[in-house]
Amino acid sequence: MHLSTASTRVSHAPGSQPPSAALLARLADKKREFEAIDALQRASALFLRRLEGLADDCEAMAEAGIVHGQVLAQWPQMFRILDMFLAAREASATTGDGVEVDAGADVPAGGRLVRVPIDELQQTEQK
Repeated sequence: MHLSTASTRVSHAPGSQPPSAALLARLADKKREFEAIDALQRASALFLRRLEGLADDCEAMAEAGIVHGQVLAQWPQMFRILDMFLAAREASATTGDGVEVDAGADVPAGGRLVRVPIDELQQTEQK
């Protein structure tokens, strides 16, 4: 014959005995544990959002570093162009007799400094 375990079960039906203090204490512990886990999940989500923000900032800084490197790579070319300009200006200043000398005669092809009207180009592009 099978023994019944119904007498050891706690009934939650109305009119039954109130739960024991041990059960109430265990329920309170479980509630605190659930609240702690919930708080941990919220803190983890906030931490994740902050880390993602930092990752976005790092990507922006990396892209800025690439652009910065490209700009710095242009400086030797700028100094070479400025040196060519100063050399051409000195050559034209030493002729001082009022005769205009073509300073670009001995400059290699593509080595002459040329002024490009950027403002006019930008205005035509906008129209």
